[in-house]
Amino acid sequence: MPETMTAVEIQTPGGPEALVPCTRPVPAPAAGEILIRIRVAGVNRPDAIQRSGAYPPPPGASDLPGLEAAGEVAAVGAGVSRWAVGDKVCALLPGGGYAEYATCPAEHALPIPEGLSMTEAAALPENYFTVWTNVFERGRLEAGETFLVHGGSSGIGSTAIQLASHFGARVMTTVGNAEKAAFCTDLGAERVVNYRDEDFVEAAKDFTGGKGLDVILDMVGGDYIPRNVKALGLEGRLVFIAFLGGPKAELAFNLVMAKRLTLTGSTLRPQSVESKARIAKALEAQVWPLISAGKIGPKIYKSFPLAQAAEAHALMESSAHMGKIMLDV
Repeated sequence: MPETMTAVEIQTPGGPEALVPCTRPVPAPAAGEILIRIRVAGVNRPDAIQRSGAYPPPPGASDLPGLEAAGEVAAVGAGVSRWAVGDKVCALLPGGGYAEYATCPAEHALPIPEGLSMTEAAALPENYFTVWTNVFERGRLEAGETFLVHGGSSGIGSTAIQLASHFGARVMTTVGNAEKAAFCTDLGAERVVNYRDEDFVEAAKDFTGGKGLDVILDMVGGDYIPRNVKALGLEGRLVFIAFLGGPKAELAFNLVMAKRLTLTGSTLRPQSVESKARIAKALEAQVWPLISAGKIGPKIYKSFPLAQAAEAHALMESSAHMGKIMLDV
C-alpha cells in the first residue's frame, strides 16, 4: 500500500478552476469501513456546490470532492465481514472520490451489477440512492401514477425516468432541446416538454386529462415551486432535492391545502450511516437485479482523466451533457 496518492482538491472556493491536482496521504479505514482503490469516480452537482463553498462536507468526512466511485477493496477495517481485499465494489462515499483511494462505511458499498464496467458501476450510487429514497420512499410513487422529473437528461433525471417507468408510472419530463427530448423518450418518458417554448403546467394538465400530476421530483426550485404546486393533482407529492434556481419563492398555500399536497425533500450526504445503509439494502434487493438484467442502467456521456476534473465540472455546469460525466482515476 502506498503512503501517498494523487487527488484533486478544492484549492479555494470558486469556479471549475478551483479544482487542482495534489498529493495526499492514503487514508486508513476505521472500524466498520473499507478502503477502496478507485478506478472511476462520478461527477455530480453536489461536487460543484461544494467547490463553490456552499456545501461543506459533514464532520469527519474528507474535504476532497467526490460522492461515488467504483474500484477494488484495498483494505478493511475492524468488524467488516462482508468485503475482502480484492472485491470489486461501487460505493456511496461521504467525500473523497476525486482520488486514488477513499474510505467509506462498508454498508455503503454494493457489488458491481453483472455485466457493468467500472465506469458504469461508478455512475450508480449517488443517483440511484437519491432517486430511490426521494421518488419511491418520500414521494411514494406507485404503478399507474403520473410522475414529472425536471431536467430529464441529467444523471438524476435519466435515472428517475428509467426507474419510474419500469415500476409502472407514466413519466413526464422537461428538457431544453430536441436532442435531449429524444434521449428522454428513449429512456421511457411518455411526454417530454421543451421548457423553452412550452409551459409544463399546461402540459401536465393535458398529460393527466386535467387531474394533475401525482409526484414531481424537482431540482430547480425558484419560480418552479409555485408552478409545481399548480401542476399537481389531489394528494400530490412535491419532492425537492436541489435548488438550481434558488430556494425561495412566493407561494399561495391555499392550493396546498385545497389539493391536500405533501411538500417534502431531502439531501443525501448529511444522512446517518444507518440511513444510507438502509437505502443500500433496498437498492440491492429491488434495483440491482434490474440493472444486472439490463432492464435499466446508467447512461455515460463523457469521461475525463482525474487531472481534468475542472474540465468535467465546466461541462456539467454548461448542462450540455446527457447522462453522467465520469473521472478515470
